[in-house]
Amino acid sequence: MDSPASASEPAAAPPLPAPDPDGVLAEQLLRLTRRIHRSQKRQLDSADVAITPAQSRLLRTVAHYEQPPRMADLAARLEVVPRAVTSLVDGLEASGRVRRSADPANRRVVRIELTETGRDTLRTLRTARRAAAEDVLAPLSREQREVLGGLLSALVDGVVESAADGTGDGAARGAADGGADLGTLVERGC
Repeated sequence: MDSPASASEPAAAPPLPAPDPDGVLAEQLLRLTRRIHRSQKRQLDSADVAITPAQSRLLRTVAHYEQPPRMADLAARLEVVPRAVTSLVDGLEASGRVRRSADPANRRVVRIELTETGRDTLRTLRTARRAAAEDVLAPLSREQREVLGGLLSALVDGVVESAADGTGDGAARGAADGGADLGTLVERGC
C-alpha cells in the first residue's frame, strides 16, 4: 500500500537523451546562416535596396551565365519549377533589374538579361554579403577563417576526406588548394 507521502510525489520523468552532436552542429549552422541573413538584410536596408533572398539568388545566377540564360536554364540551375522563376523574373523586371529578350536564333525562346540597375544591385548585394560575413567572422583569426572555409567547402562540394582513411585532411587541403573562406562561400550564395 502506498504511503501518503509517496502518493503525492510526482513520478520521475524519464531521462532526456544525450544531445546528438550532429543535430547540435546542424542547429549551429542554421543559426549561423540566419545570423548572416539578418546582418545582410540590415546592410541592404541601410542601402535602401528592396530585394528578396530568392530574387537576389536569381540575380546572382543570371550574372554567372556568359550569355543571357533561358527561363528553363534558370529553373534547372536553381532547382525550382519554371513557374517560380517566372514569378521571380516578374518582380525583378518590375524593379528594372532584368529584362526579357527574344533569342535572336529562335524568337520563341525568351532570355533573361541583366540591366545596369541589376548590375548595380549585384554590386550592392556583394558589398552587403561581405559586410555580413565580416560581421560574423570578426572573432576569428585569418587562420581560423581559412580552416572554416576549407571545412565548409568540403561540405558544400560533398567531398568527404579523413586522415583516418589515409586520404589526408580535406579541410586543410581545401584551404591550401584555394578552398573558399566563409566570405567567398557567402558570396557564392552557399
